[in-house]
Amino acid sequence: MKCSTAARRILAAVLAAFGFRLVRVQHRGALGTAGGAVPRGTTVFDDGIPAVANLDPALLDALRTAAKDAAGDGVAFFVNSGWRSVALQNQLLREAVARYGSEREAARWVATPGTSAHVSGDAVDVGPAEAAAWLSEHGRDYGLCQIYRNEPWHYELRPEAVEHGCPPMPADPGQDPRMRP
Repeated sequence: MKCSTAARRILAAVLAAFGFRLVRVQHRGALGTAGGAVPRGTTVFDDGIPAVANLDPALLDALRTAAKDAAGDGVAFFVNSGWRSVALQNQLLREAVARYGSEREAARWVATPGTSAHVSGDAVDVGPAEAAAWLSEHGRDYGLCQIYRNEPWHYELRPEAVEHGCPPMPADPGQDPRMRP
């Protein structure tokens, strides 16, 4: 799908209004960056940050290639979340249960440590909204696919997407068969 600059700006504004404040992982108490918290302004090139350094190497290569190409279009990629420790994922899950009132509702936004692609280093949340919009339009060319309809910032590597397109998206992580124990 080709998006005009105006459409991309509208999408970016909508994403910023409804999503990015919900998932931004910065300092999480004693866990800090060693546990996967991401300092503001972290890019896919920041190898000194564990949330970036612990990503799957093929995912990181695809992200870096896409980020270089996006920069040519004037779009900068930042990492809002990448690899996460089990402890950080547990903390995010507890916070989501407190925020949304139940484990079932929290599962629409945060996976368990045993099922989270972040814990295995196989997922990244990108920002700002313009970067997510750029990936929405171009990601399949790099094998980078948005995985959930409710998380336009969440991308995983699907190498087959280059030839066959990205797979259908479940509405949210709670609808993803991979998230079932």
